Amino acid sequence: MEMAVVSLKKGAGRSLKAGGAWIYDNEIDRITGDFEEGDMVRVEDFDGYPMGQGFINTRSKITVRMMTRKKDAVVDRDFIEMRVRNAWNYRKDTVDTSSCRVIFGEADFLPGIVVDKFSGVLVVESLALGIDRWKPVILDCLKEVLAEDGIQIRGVYERSDARVRLQEGMERYKGFVGDAFDTKVEIVENGVRYMVDVRDGQKTGFFLDQKYNRQAVGRLCKGKKVLDCFTHTGSFALNAGINGAVSVLGVDASQLGVEQARENARLNGLEDRVRFVCGDVFEFLPKLESEGELFDVVILDPPAFTKSRNAVKQAVKGYREINLRGMKLVRDGGFLATCSCSHFMEPELFTKTIREAAAGVHRRLRQVEYRTQAADHPILWAADESYYLKFYVFQVCEER
Repeated sequence: MEMAVVSLKKGAGRSLKAGGAWIYDNEIDRITGDFEEGDMVRVEDFDGYPMGQGFINTRSKITVRMMTRKKDAVVDRDFIEMRVRNAWNYRKDTVDTSSCRVIFGEADFLPGIVVDKFSGVLVVESLALGIDRWKPVILDCLKEVLAEDGIQIRGVYERSDARVRLQEGMERYKGFVGDAFDTKVEIVENGVRYMVDVRDGQKTGFFLDQKYNRQAVGRLCKGKKVLDCFTHTGSFALNAGINGAVSVLGVDASQLGVEQARENARLNGLEDRVRFVCGDVFEFLPKLESEGELFDVVILDPPAFTKSRNAVKQAVKGYREINLRGMKLVRDGGFLATCSCSHFMEPELFTKTIREAAAGVHRRLRQVEYRTQAADHPILWAADESYYLKFYVFQVCEER
């Protein structure tokens, strides 16, 4: 059957032409030919110039997600295997692959799907209708490619339970792909042991994107008193502990997260130096300040305060407040690690917000380093959505 053709409006498709992967509904002039939602379509510029192929879903504002820039490419099992193999080879060259993100959607030219590998378990999140059809093939190819390197996958779990699936006209889904298995998986990262709960943990169970940022902060913590805010399952806190911090306090609003963090501390024999409390960080930090507490290292790893462009102003207030409170608790000459994982909190705005917080508490910041997400979450230039994590390490100095 002949593919349907999506024709762009004149002057539209700027991000696509710059290397991006998405075509929005308001960029399309017309669609000719028959198709079902999720089918592959050919994409042409207003003058008929071929732009490649992608899959279509007119229910979504992102109407077409590009799979290839070649007009004559055949998207079949061999094509998918090529994409999967390239993704795995890239990880082998760039990161510790014992646990890593093996497929990162658009940045691996497989738009709308994420696959994380936790030791011998895969966790898949599918967010687009077209790629959802290819999900079984992607997983089969991935298992075959990993097996070539002697890696046997003992189970696959799906965490396609994000609300964004509803915008694609898809139901949210969570469950086993294939045979059931124990969903508590032990991994080792930076020498720290964790129990990852792939069924009930946040997102796919563990935030792999901060792997090397945790390592960078850990190096600053020997002999130090450390505060880890929004600790989740304790990863920054445990990196501090394993690197010789004398005491670490981790805070998180989730009781489940705190219980998992305590379990992870026991797993590493750190429960005597690393402790966790359940509480609202925005309320807990002023309490510490009123008690006269000071720390050598303060870590701020909040969840995304905004998931849309419309809520950015409110998010700025949250980031300013949390950084202001955090800086007040850093001993003169101590260190602040602070980040934003919201794509909509652009780097310039995040930097400006931190500067305002520092001015508000009369602290001077000396930048130690600026980092982004780990290399297994590659940033594809022109695909702006792939660049989301901004991570600063500062020395905090009092004004004199």
